[in-house]
Amino acid sequence: MFAVMETGGKQYKVAEGDIIFVEKLGIAEGEKVTFDKVLTVCGETLSVGAPYVDGASVEANVIANGKSKKIDVIKYKAKKNEKKKIGHRQDYTKVQITKIVG
Repeated sequence: MFAVMETGGKQYKVAEGDIIFVEKLGIAEGEKVTFDKVLTVCGETLSVGAPYVDGASVEANVIANGKSKKIDVIKYKAKKNEKKKIGHRQDYTKVQITKIVG
């Protein structure tokens, strides 16, 4: 059984037991979270929503909150003696899928 869910503006294909990294949710480690925006559920039958499946949800446990690796962005303009270096670290929440309802 798998489901396609949406969170943080992105879509994820998940099954029970999967561990995924999603955009920061602001929920403490060890707590449970429920995702209600489920686009597709496939078990014995396939359910496709328009845009979401009614009554379907994905339950997960929050494992950790953290930051990803640093990305360096360099802006350079030729012949202008202009250079700028910017760094960025994206926040994430690591969750483990426990149950798919639908």
